[in-house]
Amino acid sequence: MKRSFLFAGTAILAACASSPANLGGMAGERIDFFAQAPDAPAEWAASGVIGKAPQGDWLSQFNDPVMNSLVAEALQHNPTLQSRAAAVRAAEAATRTARSAGRPNLDASLTAGGTSTGVETANGIQRNESEFYGVGLDASWELDLWGRIRASVNAAGADYAASEADLAATELSLAAQTAIAWVNLNEALAQERVAEQTYDARDRVRLLTERRFQRGLVDALDVRTARSALANAEAAIATRRQITGETARRLETLLGRYPAAEISASADIPALGPLQPEGNPALLLSRRPDIAASEARIEAAGMRAESARLAMLPSFVLSGSVSTSEADLADAFDPERIAARLVANLVLPVFKGGRLDAQRDAAVAQAEVAVANYASTALSAWAEIENAIAADRYLAEQESAQVRALQEAKLAEELALRKYTTSDTLTIFNLIDAQTRRLTAESQLISARANRAANRISYHLALGGGVPVQPLSTATTPAQAAVE
Repeated sequence: MKRSFLFAGTAILAACASSPANLGGMAGERIDFFAQAPDAPAEWAASGVIGKAPQGDWLSQFNDPVMNSLVAEALQHNPTLQSRAAAVRAAEAATRTARSAGRPNLDASLTAGGTSTGVETANGIQRNESEFYGVGLDASWELDLWGRIRASVNAAGADYAASEADLAATELSLAAQTAIAWVNLNEALAQERVAEQTYDARDRVRLLTERRFQRGLVDALDVRTARSALANAEAAIATRRQITGETARRLETLLGRYPAAEISASADIPALGPLQPEGNPALLLSRRPDIAASEARIEAAGMRAESARLAMLPSFVLSGSVSTSEADLADAFDPERIAARLVANLVLPVFKGGRLDAQRDAAVAQAEVAVANYASTALSAWAEIENAIAADRYLAEQESAQVRALQEAKLAEELALRKYTTSDTLTIFNLIDAQTRRLTAESQLISARANRAANRISYHLALGGGVPVQPLSTATTPAQAAVE
């Protein structure tokens, strides 16, 4: 079963007010690190927002199977995500390391040696040789009378929870980045097609102008102007193709592929309905993994402050050592001989107060840093939601206006082309201007739709929307199972 990393949102603020995580200051005193944490508003400021539980499968609204498959591929092969997963395993190992501090330690040593001496006699030098074998055992165990070791273990556990939340946040961010990159690639291809349409339109004007010039209906200025407009359209195609290639490579990098700009797209921008805002600011605190990570880091920092406070109290260490040196190897392992040399010592060390005071003050300051970071993360999260809600409304209005602008620009272009072809009342500049307005309106409509789709994805990212495909964090490693 996967370890749960999400805390209880605002509920943790009240719970931690009386927990050991708030200990700090002078030995025996407690500091409420959550006093400056922001209170969650009851509802979103945007009018007409009804708070309800957010849905996890936010990708389904785009009705794009390719987008789903690309997100799944990124979550399996992105190197940054794999790095985060490795960091989770390292944090889990660190919890086992911290836990081992409360267990007895036993070190054993085995030595062997010999001596050789020479004595001069009448028959020459007589050598005396002897062998000896030694066994040494050193044992120690710190009795956690005040809970200092337990606080360190809890701090390591909170770090582990924070790393899991970081992994979940990275998964969500990667899913959103991949989806937005896919939208951007389709937008780039759509803009490239507009550039190609622009070239075709400019080329038709050039042919028309050259024929009119041959009949003496226009002068050379019109021909030069038409050819210049055609060349500019050709340059725009090259620019758009460059953008398309860069956008494709950016997406391929997220997927963990070699960025060769080989991925293809349909140039279709998803059509979206009205945004239905979900949740509320308080619910957001228990939903976003980056906020969960900040809460876990407050807990870890508070536990370290508690550990630093308890370090000012005496520690009791039960230690013992035994060593024996025998001429016979079997005697070195004789239990009776070893037991005869075993001594138990109770050690009461004396600490330097200045060093411990500095360590305690540093731990308290780090806890205050964690609380400030939490407040900043929460405020940024609420701002991202409000901005996305407001932006969707304005982008919808912009898209609607651009649709009308494109319709009128098409009619104006048709009228200008007809007048330029059949009469002398319209100059080529008027025709090119009408074409430009139509093509610009088409390009801006594509951008408005792409921006709205990207904002919708950013909205779910800010809301902490779930990842509806199999991420790396769902795989429980043997080490994780051992901790659970």
